[in-house]
Amino acid sequence: MFPVTAAPAVTAASAAVSQLTVTEVSKRYADRLVLDRVSFSVRPGERVGVVGDNGSGKSTLLRLLSGAERPDNGGITVVAPGGTGHLAQTLDLPDTARVGDAVDLALAELRSLESRLRTAATELGGADPAAYERYAALEAEFEARGGYDADRRVDVALRHLGEPEALDRSRRLGTLSGGRRSRLALAATLAASPELLLLDEPTNDLDDEAVAWLEERLRAHRGTVVAVTHDRAFLDRVTDTLLEVDADTRSVRRYGGGYQGYLAAKAAERARHEREYADWRAEVARQSRLADSHIGRLDAIPRKGPWAFSGAGAFRARSRAHGAMSRIRNARERLERLTEDPVAAPPEPLRFAARIEGAATAPVTAADLRVPGRLTLDSLHVPAGGRLLVTGPNGAGKSTLLRVLAGEVGPEPGGSLSRPDRAGLLRQTMTPLTPEESARPLRTAFGPERAAELLRLGLFREADLHRPVGALSIGQRRRLDLARLLTAPHDALLLDEPTNHLAPSLVEEIQEALAAYEGTLIVVTHDRRLRRSWSGPILELPAPSGPTAR
Repeated sequence: MFPVTAAPAVTAASAAVSQLTVTEVSKRYADRLVLDRVSFSVRPGERVGVVGDNGSGKSTLLRLLSGAERPDNGGITVVAPGGTGHLAQTLDLPDTARVGDAVDLALAELRSLESRLRTAATELGGADPAAYERYAALEAEFEARGGYDADRRVDVALRHLGEPEALDRSRRLGTLSGGRRSRLALAATLAASPELLLLDEPTNDLDDEAVAWLEERLRAHRGTVVAVTHDRAFLDRVTDTLLEVDADTRSVRRYGGGYQGYLAAKAAERARHEREYADWRAEVARQSRLADSHIGRLDAIPRKGPWAFSGAGAFRARSRAHGAMSRIRNARERLERLTEDPVAAPPEPLRFAARIEGAATAPVTAADLRVPGRLTLDSLHVPAGGRLLVTGPNGAGKSTLLRVLAGEVGPEPGGSLSRPDRAGLLRQTMTPLTPEESARPLRTAFGPERAAELLRLGLFREADLHRPVGALSIGQRRRLDLARLLTAPHDALLLDEPTNHLAPSLVEEIQEALAAYEGTLIVVTHDRRLRRSWSGPILELPAPSGPTAR
């Protein structure tokens, strides 16, 4: 994460009235269309969460709002008289840059205002009578933004974000960890006190105490906040509006009522989809019955009246036949229209399957596990069907433990390990691909006979099945790894950050599916909402020595 110099609004406004409007905006990179004719507006003072799978275009949207990038089509109007601060995900300074350079970049608007104030001061006492008015206006603006106190606010924010001591402004950025650079960027962006805050994953690399402070700071912010985040607890506590970026349709949809309103609206959308599908199936069945019943009636009508009948009688038989044929034709035409434009079946609820029988009832046990420099675990016992949440600081060996339990990493000799044979691992990072695997269409890579399951679960669209796996977004790759666990039975699930890279609506479904899972479940997660709802045992892996359980 790193702030970039706030760019001027894409469309200038004559009056200094706060405004953020996106109209029919499209953006593509090479042959990949990311946003397609997107329109929405944000009211002054709103706190907006931007959600969606990784790779859907959320960061692109934020860069467009900041002016760091320009849309290919459409218009963007961003007017923030009190300034704009943009916290990006990537650090755009070399390792040789200093901490002071990072602070100056975040405070660029204030530094520019301060420079103009100094220039105006040199013009005082001259022949221009308007010089005092210019100076007074600049000084009032500088004071309103807290310009005289900005550098001190950087250090205050850093302390709240987990840095106990002020960072030396001459220190090189290359000597800081990624987490410390992220916290520096966030602290400096907040210290700038801009009216409009554009934040890309602001809770990354923060502990719970720091996130709690950040949430209160943003709730008290008097301007507008637009934050890209996967943190469901943050969305619930901070935002009053959500924008969902859909990678499939390349659209943006607005939801009011905060995170709970978003969840209620998504549930209503699903219920409406289910009703429409049920109505469509009922109408198909009705038209089929009508056609069949009229065919039966037509068969019962004599093709030709007996010779003894009068001409009028024969005419009546033909008339009835003609009426039946007309009704058959109408029913078939209606049935054809229904089948040509069907209502897609709603996705089935996610379900992790297990067959707890025989060897599957074995617990997960381990003793004296050692992976030099990565993991030390004296003992572990998770009964069949049991639950375990693994926590600890970064580098404590959480991911290594899951990979050892899955058989991907071998511990040193002398330890013992047993688990059910059918154990599924969801890695924190994407499953590595060979060049051949990357080039294969999704349908081929997943297996043609099983590809329909990707559609049935709602994880992919039909068009996605023909795309090379290597061309899928990060979020879609995560869905593919998830699908491998959903479409085969596993008696133990080893999940490393299962909520990463996925839209909140899908994460909510995963959490429900895990609650209903009957197998053994071992989870590593930073997701606060998942951790707070956890009711099972917790294993804490401190770094660097042995674990403590609670």
